[in-house]
Amino acid sequence: MPEDRNLRLIMVVLAFSCGTTVANLYYAQPLLAGIATAFGVSQGSAGLVVTLTQLGYAAGLALLMPLGDLVENRALASRTLVFTALALVVAAVAPVFGVFLAASVLIGVTSVVAQILIPFAAHLAPEEQRGRFVGTVMTGLLLGILLARTLSSLVAGAFGWRTIYFVSAVLMLVVAVAVRRMLPHRRPSHDAGYRRLMGSILTLAREEPALRRRAVCQALMFGAFSAFWTSVAFELVGRHGLSQTEVGVFALVGAAGAAAAPLAGRLGDRGHGRIGSGVALGLAAVAMVVAWLGAGSLVVLALAGVVLDLAVQGHQVLSQREIYGLRADARARINTVFMTTIFVGGAVASALAGSLYDAFGWAGPSLFGAVLPMIGLAIWATATQEKLGGHPVA
Repeated sequence: MPEDRNLRLIMVVLAFSCGTTVANLYYAQPLLAGIATAFGVSQGSAGLVVTLTQLGYAAGLALLMPLGDLVENRALASRTLVFTALALVVAAVAPVFGVFLAASVLIGVTSVVAQILIPFAAHLAPEEQRGRFVGTVMTGLLLGILLARTLSSLVAGAFGWRTIYFVSAVLMLVVAVAVRRMLPHRRPSHDAGYRRLMGSILTLAREEPALRRRAVCQALMFGAFSAFWTSVAFELVGRHGLSQTEVGVFALVGAAGAAAAPLAGRLGDRGHGRIGSGVALGLAAVAMVVAWLGAGSLVVLALAGVVLDLAVQGHQVLSQREIYGLRADARARINTVFMTTIFVGGAVASALAGSLYDAFGWAGPSLFGAVLPMIGLAIWATATQEKLGGHPVA
């Protein structure tokens, strides 16, 4: 275990690496109108960029992330990041929409490095401070998610939407070097081979009810998140007449959601994870209803975005703190079940949100996004009731 000072530095490197890597999944969201124009496709078709990137990420989570329990972690992360950089360059120079979509899938698959590094943080952190350190790394990851839209909008407004892909390719190479040189060596104890490793993932999902519950609830939360941020750019441009740069400024409101990560981690360390999760689910549903009712006001939309992001990110940190405590020797595989479920949910929600926006306007994705966390709240309430009734529940 690294000494405390070195551990803090390692967590900063992990946070930066996670943030810059996961940002690749979100750069396209505020650029969809420009991408649609550049390739001559509809807004609904442009929404496929987000959907396919998330599906690629889900595939990477299912197929690559379990290697974190089998392969030395630094080597796995740094080599994968090189392929991320190559995929980003292809996206930047794509001549037709089909090539751009294929590159988006590859960007999603290889950006899974962010989720390889989070269990690494949980492995390095002392048991009594796991929530705190995971929260620190998650803050970096969440800032990457939330600032990606602003950065891509600002870069697109100044230099064109393709530029952000070149910029990110360079960043991925920088991160690959940082990971290789600064993170400690970690070779997992699992040595049974890839096939048995993959088979054990289904066993984990079957044997751990807490993992199933947390994965489904966070998938519903991420579905609401995806429905909001996939559709709001169309609303901001079409209804409010914002420019690409102004859409980027609006996206800054989401950065407030990163404040939930360390707070949620500390709440989890103090034993308040269950009640905190219920509050987060309820807040997400309220935020989506407010976004629908207050769509005519940029201020109300911004407030709804802040509350939604706080709720979604807080719930994720609380969920990860719980599931990482289930089996210390299988954290990468546990994270595989958790994150694959989440991103499949997000990809489906993104696809439905685009179609709902085309059919019903802003009301469609807003109300759809409100229903999803309400389903999660029902799951949470059932589990809580069983616990209070004295029945075994995760």
